[in-house]
Parts: sequence; structure tokens; C-alpha cells
Amino acid sequence: MTSEGRRAFGVRVAELRRQRDFTQSELAAAIGRTASWVSQVERGIQPVNRLDVLRLLADGLGVPLHVLQPEAPEVVGSGAGVADDAAPNDLDQARLVISGHPALDVVLEPREDFRTGAVAELREEVERVWDLTHGDRFADLSRTLGALLPRLERAARTAPDDVRPEMYRLLARAYQALAAAFVRQNEADAAWLAADRAIRSAELAGDRLGVFVGVFRLVHAFVRLQRLDQAEHAAATALNTLARHAEAESAPPEELSVVGSLHLVLALVHARASERAVAREQIEKARAVAARIGAERNDFNLEFGPTNVEVQAVATAVDLGDAGEALDIAEGLDATGLSAERQARLLMDLGRAHVQRRQFGDALAHLLRAETIAPDMVRSHVAARDAIRELMLMAGRSASPELRGLAERSDAME
Repeated sequence: MTSEGRRAFGVRVAELRRQRDFTQSELAAAIGRTASWVSQVERGIQPVNRLDVLRLLADGLGVPLHVLQPEAPEVVGSGAGVADDAAPNDLDQARLVISGHPALDVVLEPREDFRTGAVAELREEVERVWDLTHGDRFADLSRTLGALLPRLERAARTAPDDVRPEMYRLLARAYQALAAAFVRQNEADAAWLAADRAIRSAELAGDRLGVFVGVFRLVHAFVRLQRLDQAEHAAATALNTLARHAEAESAPPEELSVVGSLHLVLALVHARASERAVAREQIEKARAVAARIGAERNDFNLEFGPTNVEVQAVATAVDLGDAGEALDIAEGLDATGLSAERQARLLMDLGRAHVQRRQFGDALAHLLRAETIAPDMVRSHVAARDAIRELMLMAGRSASPELRGLAERSDAME
């Protein structure tokens, strides 16, 4: 469905909804979706290509399928002849789970039903949550957290005193993962909420470093919201507080990882504000911290280490418009030891750098490689879509099928 087709479809959905005197929230409840999803459909942002979702929407609106979508096939046999796109890789279920209080039943009727044997199981589930997050498997992540977050919230409230801190620590890590995923799905408002809950849970766990990690996730939400003043304030306040502790030679590597990550996110903030000197200063400070650690680490799933610093240095240079510097930094850089998300981010930024230098073949090759690793990141990232759109504008009618396909998948045809 083209951008124009999505907008026309969205107008049709809005008209049919109003004819039934439904609000967006009421329609969402009727079809098991979120009001945000309905709003995005009506504004032409969210495509609806799958036949089963079209039928669900038609049923919710009380109209035949062909009224909602005249191009839909009238008769469909068990999938024959139907172009059924892959299932949406969204976080709708997780968004619903964090809407409202997470454990009202325990608030209403306090009880003691915690199973000590569940601790190991919950630890494994939280580890799996991070695997799904780093792998951009958001639909699986959403389903997993749909069950896991309420369990953790209840466990934290019903566990005995000696176990409760660990339950809150696991809860903080789960919310940190969700905040990171929401940022990558460009749902910054939900990321803000998840990060705030991560901060509170870490504090209740007595996990001091976890509080700062929650702030790190919060800063990324502020950046996506383009609230750079809030992002700088949150990052700088956390960094100024923690860096004093990390100056000691005996500072543990976990603490250094958090300090270095805060330098990196502050570099991102200043780069987005076009503050070249300050952004580069923060990159240099992160390099110094990584040199102190001297190894690749993944404390708090931050993936902080010498390689990730250079990956972020590439992104910073591209954000500042210094494509040549970005390509020089990336020369010989091996990111295969990092997560799929980090590898794809490097490829995406290299594609953007090549666009800036008008090296369109190299740009397309890097963006396509990034898409094979983390398709949803490339298709939802604003900067990636801008780069793809620039490629389309420059190619014009001579755009290759590969470029056109990438542009269609990324909503970058205009």
C-alpha cells in the first residue's frame, strides 16, 4: 500500500468509525488494538495489509470487507492467492500492559503467594527479554512482557523481604529493555513511561547503578521526543553525580560502563543540537573510559566497550554532517561481536554517510545489509528513512528495483 493509499484508507476508516459513533478508543477496544494504533491507521501512518487484520477492522466497524477495502479479494480460500505480509512486529500488547497500575489485584487484596522456586525462572525470562530486544524481535518481546511484567510486579509486592530486592532488580531490567525497544519503535512517550518505572524499580531494589541506567534509557526517550533540553539535563546531572565516584582507581568496571554510556548518550544529545565541539569532547571522554576498562563488556545490556564507542563515534560524525570522518572511523572497525542491533546501526549510519558524499551505490548496499540484520530499525528510524528518500530523489525514474523496494518498505517513496 502506497503512502497515498494509506491516507485514503485512513480517511475511510475514520468516516466509518464516526458513522458508528465510535471513539478511537472504543474501536480499539472492539478489535483488541490500541487507540494509538487506530490513530496511526487513520492518519495513514500504520499500513493495514494483512487480510485477517482487515477483516477484524471491518467487523469492528460493522461493515463488509469490500466496503472497508474495495481492493480486498471477495473470496479467499486457506491463504490461496492472498499476499499475506509478515505479522506486524509491534509492541501493542506491551503498551497495553504498562497502561494503568500493573498489579491492582495485589493492591486491593494483599496476599502472600510468592513461590521461591520461581526466582530462577524469572531470571531466565528477563535474560530472554534482552535477547529479543537486541534482536529487534518486538512482537515476541511484546507477547513475553505481556505475561512477564505482571508476574514481576506481583512478585515484587508479595516476595519475602530477603528476595524482594532481586524481584525489583529484575523488574527494573525488564522495564529498561522495554524502554529501549519503544525508542527503536519510535514510541518515545511509552519509552519515557517504561524508563521512569525502571528508575523507580531500581531504587526500590537498592540497585544504585540501575537507577543511572534507567536515566540513560530516559535520555534516549527525550532525544526521540526532540526534547534536547530535558535530555541534556537528565544525562548531565546523572553523569556529574556518578563520574565523581568513578574517578577512583578501584572503580568497578560495571560503574565505568554506566559512566561511559552516559558520555555516549550526551554526545548524541549535543550532536543532535549541532554542538560539534561538545559532542566530540564527550566521545573522547567515552574513549578514555573504554580504555580504562580495556575490554568489551555488556553490563546492564549497555554493550559498552572500545568497539561500541567507535560505533557511536560514527553515528555522531554522521549527525554532525562529517561523512568523511565517519567513514575514516569505521575503517577496519569490526562490530561482529556486538548485538544485531548495534551491527545494523553501524551499517545504517555508514549508509547515511555515503548518502552525504553522494556515493549512492555504497549507500544502498549498506542500508540493504542493515535491513537484513534489523529490518524494523531501518524501516522505522527517521534518519534512515530520510537517507532512503534522498536516494530516491537523486535516482528519480532510474531508481533500481532494490531501491524502490527498500523505499516502499520504509515509507520513503515521497
